[in-house]
Amino acid sequence: MKIIRFLSDTEEMLCGVLSPERPASAAVIAGHIPGAWSITCREARIQRLLAPLVPVNILALGINYKKHGDETAMTYPKEPVLFIKATSSLTGPDAPILLPAAGPHQVDYEAELAVVIGKAARNVPPEEALDYVFGYTCANDVSARDWQFERQKGQWARGKSFDTFCPLGPWIVTRDEIAAPNTLAIRCLVNGQVVQNATTADMIFDIPSIISHLSRSMTLLPGTVILTGTPDGVGFTRRPPLFLKKGDTVSVDIEKIGTLTNRIEKEA
Repeated sequence: MKIIRFLSDTEEMLCGVLSPERPASAAVIAGHIPGAWSITCREARIQRLLAPLVPVNILALGINYKKHGDETAMTYPKEPVLFIKATSSLTGPDAPILLPAAGPHQVDYEAELAVVIGKAARNVPPEEALDYVFGYTCANDVSARDWQFERQKGQWARGKSFDTFCPLGPWIVTRDEIAAPNTLAIRCLVNGQVVQNATTADMIFDIPSIISHLSRSMTLLPGTVILTGTPDGVGFTRRPPLFLKKGDTVSVDIEKIGTLTNRIEKEA
C-alpha cells in the first residue's frame, strides 16, 4: 500500500492510505507511522502531500553504485561509506529546493532509493535485514559540491544538510509490494531530460547488506531513513558540469514507487 502524509482540505496534518480509485482522498491512519497504527473508516481530501514521514535520523551512503564510482574516479569501498544528513533538511513532494543564501553555487541532484526502518534494528544479520524494513520511498540527496569538496575539506554533512536538501516522497510503498528492492529502475530528470538512468542492481552493497552493516553496534530506530546511494550521471562529473539553477524542475522516478518532483528556487 501507499502511505502518505498530507495536509487535508480542512488544514489538518494527517497520515493516510492512498487509494488508486480515489487519488484525491485517503483513508486516515490512526497511530504513528511506522509504529503502532491502524486504518480508520474516515476519509479526508488531500490538499497537499507532505514528506511521507518525519525521520528520526537520515543516514546516507556515498559511492554505492559501481558506475558512479567509475565516473568519480573513486575506488569501490570495502564497506558502506556513511554520512548523516540533518533532519532539518527534510522537504516534501512539489515543495521547492532552495539554493542557499549561505553561498553554494554548485548545487547537484542525486536520485536515490530510500529505505524506511520499521522497527529497532541492532546487530541484524543480512538474511533477516528486510524484516526490519517498513517500506521504500524516493529521495533526492541534494548536494552543494563546493561546500562538500572545498569549503569543508571533504566533510560531506554540511554540503548535504542545507534546508530543503532532502526531498522525500511522494509516499512510502510498504515492503510487501517490493519483494526485490535491488532490481528497480531508477532515474533522475532535470527539466524533463533524463540525466540519471540506472537500476539498483548496480549497487555495490545491496539493501540487506546496508541495513546489516549500519546496525552493527548502532541502533537503527523506527523511522530512520537510509539513502542508499546514487547512480552515475550526477552533475559535477559532466563536462561541462550541470548544476541546478533557479527555475529548474528535478524529478526522481523509481520503479514500483513513483515520481518525486521539486522545483528550484533561491532562498530569500
